[in-house]
Amino acid sequence: MHEIFGFKSISNHFTKNRINLPAGNGYLFTSSLNELEIETTSSHTPPPSPPFEDTVVMAVRNLSVETTFALLGFTDYPELQIPLFLVFLIMYIITVVRNLGMIVIIKINPKFHTPMYFFLSHLSLVDFCYSSVVTPKLLENLVMADKSIFYFSCMLQYFLSCTAVVTESFLLAVMAYDHFVATCNPLLYTVVMSQRLCALLVSGSYLWGMFGPLVLLCYAPRLNFSGHNIINHFFCEYTALIAVSSSDILIPHLLLFGFATFNKVSTLLNILTPYIFIFVTILKIRSASGRRKAFSACASHLTAVTIFHGTILSLYCVPNSKNSRQSVKVASVFYTVVNPMLNLLIYSLRNKDVKDVLQKLIDTKVPFH
Repeated sequence: MHEIFGFKSISNHFTKNRINLPAGNGYLFTSSLNELEIETTSSHTPPPSPPFEDTVVMAVRNLSVETTFALLGFTDYPELQIPLFLVFLIMYIITVVRNLGMIVIIKINPKFHTPMYFFLSHLSLVDFCYSSVVTPKLLENLVMADKSIFYFSCMLQYFLSCTAVVTESFLLAVMAYDHFVATCNPLLYTVVMSQRLCALLVSGSYLWGMFGPLVLLCYAPRLNFSGHNIINHFFCEYTALIAVSSSDILIPHLLLFGFATFNKVSTLLNILTPYIFIFVTILKIRSASGRRKAFSACASHLTAVTIFHGTILSLYCVPNSKNSRQSVKVASVFYTVVNPMLNLLIYSLRNKDVKDVLQKLIDTKVPFH
C-alpha cells in the first residue's frame, strides 16, 4: 500500500512525497509529512494495548493528521464531465421535486391515509435522503478540480448512504407483506395492518438500517489512513474506502460479507414468499378482469423490487479486476442516482389515484380578479 501512493519507509523516517492524480482534470495533491524519528529508550517491550484503546488512538491519528480522500469518480473520461453533470443535475432535481411532492400529497390528502401510501411516503423519504447524500458531491466533483473529501465527511457519507440502502431494502420487504395481506386477506386488511403495526414495521426498518452500517463504522477507526488516499469511486462506498487503508482489511471484508448476505437473503425471502401466495391467490380468481386488477396492484412494487435488487446483485457478479471498476461505477450510479428517481415515476405512472391528484394540481388555476 505504501508503494502505491509513493511512500517509502526507511528506518522509520518519512520524507515528503507528491501524488499526481490522472492528467486531464488539472488537479494535484501534495502530501507532506514531517520527518519522524523513533528512538528506543528501553529494550523492554510494552504490553499490547487493549483493542478499544487502539481504536481510539487510530481514530485520533486519522483526524490529527487531517486525513483526506480523493474521489476519482469519472475522471477517466474528461470530455464527459459537463454532459454527465447536466444529466445528473436534471435527475437530482426530478428526484427531489417528485419525492418531496409525494410526501406532501400523501400527508395533506386524507384519501392517501392508508398503510400502502404510508409505506410509500417513507420510501420517498429514504430515496430523497439517499440521493441527497451522494449526488451533490458527485455533481461537485464533475466540475471542480479539487476532488478531495475529509475523513469525517467521508465516513458520514458512507454511514448515511449505507443506512438508506439497507432501510429501503427492508421497506420494500414490508410493502410486499402489505400487498400480501391486501390480496390474500382483503376483509381483514384494516385489522391486520393497524397503525401500530405499520409504525413498528417502519421503525424496525430504520433501526436495522442504522445498526449494520454502525457496526462497520465502529470498526473503521481501527483502519490506518494517512495523508491523501485515492478512492477509485464517486462516493465513499465501503469496499472502495477500506481498499486504500494500509491496515489488514480481512475483518472488515468478513463483516461486510456477513452483513450484506444476511440483508440480501432475508429481504428477498420476505419479498418472494408473500408473492408466491399472491400469485396463487390471483390464479384462483375466475374473471380475467379481476386477475388483471389484482396483478396491476402489485406490478409497481414488483418493478421497483426488480430494479433495486437486480442492480445491487449485479455488483456481486462483476469480477474483481481493474477493468470492472467502470462497470461497478455505472451500476452504482444506477442505484444511487437513477433508482431514487425511477421509484416515484413507477408508482405515479401506474397508480390511478396518484395520477388523478397530480392532474388536479396541474389543472388548478389561480383566479384573477
